[in-house]
Amino acid sequence: MKKLLLHMCCANCGLYPVTRLRESGVEMKVLWFNPNIHPAQEYLGRLGAVKTLESLWKLDIIYMDHYGLTDFLKAAGPATEEGARCRVCYRMRLEEAASAAKRLRMDAFTTTLLVSPYQKFDMITAVAEEVSSLYNVPFYLEDWRGGYREGVRMSRELGLYRQKYCGCIFSEMERFLKPGKNKKTT
Repeated sequence: MKKLLLHMCCANCGLYPVTRLRESGVEMKVLWFNPNIHPAQEYLGRLGAVKTLESLWKLDIIYMDHYGLTDFLKAAGPATEEGARCRVCYRMRLEEAASAAKRLRMDAFTTTLLVSPYQKFDMITAVAEEVSSLYNVPFYLEDWRGGYREGVRMSRELGLYRQKYCGCIFSEMERFLKPGKNKKTT
């Protein structure tokens, strides 16, 4: 594989994969497409961090800069269970990545979602394989989870904005409603 489209969910998760791919001599374009991120302030914070990384590391980034919360909620809202919502979310982003890779005549596509131990790795790869078949563009699979802590260290050194949840309104809600977070006071 020579030319790869890398879907980037956020700058922090992109650090380790970009480093590894560059070390391997892969020519890459990065795609920013994340209609799931909520609220708008969070979306703008993550977008700003990606733009900072683009400037610092001279990345070639395609921005589909559209705050797509409405589109995401229409697609994921009926999926009430966490796994179903995540599958819809992964599908939206990976389908756009596969479509862009085909348009751009890239050899394959992948995603930085594969670096986070908090994401559903097996679900991501299953969805990616589905859209790979649909668009006839290979999915490049690499398990980057072992580099997660390295990416965290690098993001701190670079002073990048660091998020506290996956990005969607549902994960934000779950973050604040975890047992122990909302103790009643009497």
